[in-house]
Amino acid sequence: MEFIILLWPTFKLSITMGGLFGVISKQNCITDLFYGTDYHSHLGTRRGGMASLNINGNFARTIHNLENSHFRAKFEDDLKKFDGFSGIGVISDTDPQPIILNSHLGKFAIVTVGKINNIAELERELLNSGRNFTELSSGSTNPTELTALLITGGKSFLEGIEIAQSKIKGSCSFLLLTENGILASRDRYGRTPLILGKKDGSFAIASETCSFSNLGYEEEYCIGAGEVVKVTDKGYEQLSPAKKRLHICSFLWIYYGYPTSSYEKINVDDVRFALGHSLGEKDDTPLDVSSAIPDSGTCMAIGFAAGKKIPFRNAIVKYTPTWPRSFMPSNQSIRDLVAKMKLIPNKSLLREKRIAFCDDSIVRGTQLKDNAQTLISFGAKEIHIRISCPPLVYPCDFLNFSASRSPLELITRRYILQKEGAHDVNLKKYSDASTEEYTRMTEFIRDELGLSSLKFNSIETLVKAIGLPKSSICTHCFDGTGYED
Repeated sequence: MEFIILLWPTFKLSITMGGLFGVISKQNCITDLFYGTDYHSHLGTRRGGMASLNINGNFARTIHNLENSHFRAKFEDDLKKFDGFSGIGVISDTDPQPIILNSHLGKFAIVTVGKINNIAELERELLNSGRNFTELSSGSTNPTELTALLITGGKSFLEGIEIAQSKIKGSCSFLLLTENGILASRDRYGRTPLILGKKDGSFAIASETCSFSNLGYEEEYCIGAGEVVKVTDKGYEQLSPAKKRLHICSFLWIYYGYPTSSYEKINVDDVRFALGHSLGEKDDTPLDVSSAIPDSGTCMAIGFAAGKKIPFRNAIVKYTPTWPRSFMPSNQSIRDLVAKMKLIPNKSLLREKRIAFCDDSIVRGTQLKDNAQTLISFGAKEIHIRISCPPLVYPCDFLNFSASRSPLELITRRYILQKEGAHDVNLKKYSDASTEEYTRMTEFIRDELGLSSLKFNSIETLVKAIGLPKSSICTHCFDGTGYED
């Protein structure tokens, strides 16, 4: 999320990616399914869905639009239709899910998360082979149905999953609810996580480990890149081993993840604190307080305050009692008003202060100049922005973050176009913090947004804070690197 006062939810080109949750138990597990899925609501604002294999052997399913309401409010009245010992759920920012099929492999439900870049190619291949699509999403092929059809092209579930993962370009992690258990498949480069949790008589599979704690699950196993695991109420077994290449999305720690979640056993809050602390230690700008752009900037701002040795204060506070996170009207003028109403500046903390506002990233940068001036009008002496990651120079090719119709949605690309006459030249130089091109670009953004100063973390600091080898982390949106399918 970007630094904002007036237009907070509108700045991300695509702020979410979706999340999965599955559970299988020796007893009724619908409560765990309901709350476990709900604990992924920070990953999407469009749709939610659940499916269960009920005691009578039939599949039950419900899908709701979440754009104007919370998950719990939409699904509570439907819980009476679910009464099974196994189920899967999804928070989706793309297509309606789950999909339920009856195939030569048996009946199954499926939920997915990711981004299929070659969906048109795969669609033609399936149609030419005589297959049909029934679930269109806004007139386009439903990626979850496409994945399901690829799977049913195999002679077994395992063969079908391996076919799907080999043909999909981009990323796709998914859960299959079958009559004999849950099959979990993480995308072949591990860009999105899947973690197995365990408690007495029950197992859960989740995108976010924050869904485990209050339901009594302990983190048991991190499913590897490309690995396929079968889970029953008796335990779990590996059906296909993990691939050697791990390339997990770094934005899980920067922005997507909930602070209490961990990926590859590395905690989100720890990484954000470390990113802030490192930036604070190096900062020689005279500052009075560190503050955050709620919510994803908070962990970083606390770390920045510790590294800089200045107080952390809430100079901006999000008002949550009556503004659901997902409520966002379609009318732009009303969207602007709603976004403004959600965030309340604390004038007593702003007055005559030199404030470092910490946040995860800057994407488009629209309206930031007006917002900075608004804070100044509330009495702030200086507005300084500190960003936990490097500048975004490349749109994401692998997930839905920063997906847009054009790279020119990125403020960095607009500057490069202005400077070079084309937006896609010398990108390596603009991604390298040691170059004059990078310095001039940063200064342009600072001046364009009307800030007193602007500083980003380096890729080296990001990699160190996460603690995995650079080769195991996807930093494509910063430096253009990434495994090509």
